[in-house]
Amino acid sequence: MSENTADQDEDFGPSATPGYKITEKKSIQEYQNLDANDESLKRWKESLGLTSSVPGPADDPRRVVILELALEVAGRPDVVLDLSNTTNLEEIKKKPFVIKEGVEYRMKVKFKIQHEVITGLKYLQVVKRKGIRDKMEEMIGSYGPSDQPYEKKFPLEEAPSGILYRGHYTAKSKFVDDDGKVHVQWSWSFDIKKDWS
Repeated sequence: MSENTADQDEDFGPSATPGYKITEKKSIQEYQNLDANDESLKRWKESLGLTSSVPGPADDPRRVVILELALEVAGRPDVVLDLSNTTNLEEIKKKPFVIKEGVEYRMKVKFKIQHEVITGLKYLQVVKRKGIRDKMEEMIGSYGPSDQPYEKKFPLEEAPSGILYRGHYTAKSKFVDDDGKVHVQWSWSFDIKKDWS
């Protein structure tokens, strides 16, 4: 939903879901020992990868490692933002990419979970142009540690079209979990044009 407001970073937080209660933090061992005879809980733990302990590298304390965020358009190579190393974030800010007006696209994220279970991981994005803000929030979900990366595709969207929508947009994005922990936050930009160049 677009808003005609000035910069308001306090609005760059996750929405509260009525009736949703954040569960108490547990270690992987505690999750593994939960109700060993409960078949549905066993399947849930397997879906989170809690059948074996995959702690993650000792020299990397991050619980969530966002490897990349990509823009997927049928028939074109993905536009990929490499987020695996925080030193890349300044470079991303300096290099806007182009989106052709009216094109159908989807965003997708590739990430790893390390050391412990992450609940309620969300992607938040605020796009700004000429004083107009558009906020997006996408639930990624809850995941257990794994040595293999996860991938989540967002719903299909359509880029706006017409002369009023062409131009330069700035954006701010972050990944945050139920505990309010921000795992990565960065600024970037893109241009909506009549064509891809």
